[in-house]
Amino acid sequence: MTAENEREIYHKLEAMKEIRNKTITLERLKRSILNEVRSGDQEGRCLAQYKREMELLQQEKMSHVEELRQIHADINAMETVIKQTEESMSRKLSTAARLHDDYRPLKSEVDLLRRQCLGLERLPDLHEEEGSPITPDRFPSLPASGRAAPFLPPAPRKPPPPPPAFRSAIQQDFLTVSLRQQPPPMKSCLSCHQQIHRNAPICPLCKAKSRSRNPKKPKKK
Repeated sequence: MTAENEREIYHKLEAMKEIRNKTITLERLKRSILNEVRSGDQEGRCLAQYKREMELLQQEKMSHVEELRQIHADINAMETVIKQTEESMSRKLSTAARLHDDYRPLKSEVDLLRRQCLGLERLPDLHEEEGSPITPDRFPSLPASGRAAPFLPPAPRKPPPPPPAFRSAIQQDFLTVSLRQQPPPMKSCLSCHQQIHRNAPICPLCKAKSRSRNPKKPKKK
């Protein structure tokens, strides 16, 4: 074999070695490319799922935003209702207080006429009425429970002052009939010394039993 043939064979061997090494490297690159593509495709599918999940989360967020908006609207509406109710309550209680200012002196006058003219007890106070929503501390001027109004004995046969303009027709009729009647016979209570009806068995003011100063003596058999 000549030297030229040996060199040619040597070059071929070197070329085959180079081709083999490069082929191995090429296969590695090909496998890497395929692996990266497959991995990229997998990531792409995951990315699509993630984006879908993000869309669902955004929708849920918007639904909660709408719920919060509705809640805030309900809160604002309820605050308006509360404010209107408070104003209405304040107006009604103020009106009740003003009416009570008119009621109290008229009731005192009616109670006085009942005692003077008819020997009757006073009418129950507002808080003493059965089923009444009024408590003794509802109005500052409301008398305490069970305490009778002070009795002021009038001058004999002196009519009371003319009725105020705000009295109802029933109250006016009651006062008119009372004024037309003659004052009943009176006597002094032995306990509280107030004027009461002569035939009253119990003092309507102090609740003491009324006794005659000159009791009848029993008849002798």
